[in-house]
Amino acid sequence: MRTYRFHVVITPQRNIVSRTWGTSVGRKSVMAVTGVIFLLFVIAHMLGNLKIFFGITAFDEYSEHLRTLGAEIFGYSGVLWILRVVLLASVVLHMWAAISLWYRAKRARPVGYQHRPSWQGSYAARTMRWGGVIIALFVVWHILDLTTGTVNPAPAGSGAYEKLVASFDRPVVAIFYILAMLALGLHIRHGLWSALQTFGANSALKQNALKTLAFVVAAVITVGFVIIPVSVMTGLVR
Repeated sequence: MRTYRFHVVITPQRNIVSRTWGTSVGRKSVMAVTGVIFLLFVIAHMLGNLKIFFGITAFDEYSEHLRTLGAEIFGYSGVLWILRVVLLASVVLHMWAAISLWYRAKRARPVGYQHRPSWQGSYAARTMRWGGVIIALFVVWHILDLTTGTVNPAPAGSGAYEKLVASFDRPVVAIFYILAMLALGLHIRHGLWSALQTFGANSALKQNALKTLAFVVAAVITVGFVIIPVSVMTGLVR
């Protein structure tokens, strides 16, 4: 008696996660979306920091408002912690997508090009890579300095205004902050333009217009952040 064997191969439908992470386009989309979330946070943070020019009361009230926002539902600082978690998840996904794209490109091209890449391309790559590292180190320092107060010279129990002024009274810290904001500006300029391309801006006319938009947004954000340590160092804010 002859026995027949049948092999049934079931191919599961790829879910949204595998479709996203399985392609370069999907990973670029993840970078674009998380980059936009980070950009919105940076803009809001910059606008909040500029309240320092309205005086100590206005700045400290703004800082306290962030902690009492939605306290009836989420508790004291609850909304703030939700925002922090979302931001942290966005940053982790953004960095993971960037590293995986870089690794995939490296594997696809195991032997380096004999000719050096264009200056513009290599400049953009270095800006995004090292700018991201500088920003990551700055965020860690910024949290230890102004969030937890671990490395801040202001007395215990000081308000947000006093902590900020005490931090930028240290020239080394102020200069590091300025350099980090310059790196942030360069990162935003290239990252925003890349994100807009990912969302479908492909024509040459649109690309030129969006390059200008990305430059203006990055410049405004950079100036908005840098003006604060400069004002403290020059005595405009005390």
